[in-house]
Amino acid sequence: MIVTFRLPTVRWWPTVRRSLAILLLCGVQSTLAAPASSERTTPTLLVLGDSISAEYGLPRDSGWVRLLADRLKREGYAYDVQNASISGETTSGGLANIGALLERLHPAIVVVELGGNDGLRGLPLEATRANLDTIVARSQAAGASVVIVGMQLPPNYGRAYGERFAALYADVAKQRKAALAPFLFAGFAEHLELFQADKIHPTEAAQPRLLENVWPALKPLLRKQR
Repeated sequence: MIVTFRLPTVRWWPTVRRSLAILLLCGVQSTLAAPASSERTTPTLLVLGDSISAEYGLPRDSGWVRLLADRLKREGYAYDVQNASISGETTSGGLANIGALLERLHPAIVVVELGGNDGLRGLPLEATRANLDTIVARSQAAGASVVIVGMQLPPNYGRAYGERFAALYADVAKQRKAALAPFLFAGFAEHLELFQADKIHPTEAAQPRLLENVWPALKPLLRKQR
């Protein structure tokens, strides 16, 4: 048996409805005016890199980017570290992705670790330089501080090409007034035991050294949580 209840018809019901509508409207306006509790309050640090930063051949969460996130927390720097590194990435690919990453993450700091694959493939250095310059410029225009992480090529690529390749990082950093970590493999590039079998990707044991090579350029840009 279905029981149907009917509300009595009363003259004051329209007045009540108007009052409820006013209260609801006021509530909506108050909600819109108040800051959303879900808004991002921790600044983002974005790493835009290639396989060196994407933990190629390493156990998960053992790469230098993860070590960076741990160090930031340990030393009192409140940053949300986002690793957008992709194995095989070039400066062209980074340039294609940076716009969407900036729009979605609004990073306070962008660490750019790209160019190694450009050099290994023998791509035109002017194109690499232009791509890197545009990535930095767009990041800065979006309000981010930038760290450029430099790379060098093996000697078999020729001295002239290698020197020009290494110099483009410093050139872009100087032009854009960006921070520079001159060489990601500084201090251990000749230690083959710290590289995987391909002699390109550092081992897990070398990851703290990568972080130590980036840290001096990054630290002046950091802000501790108050």
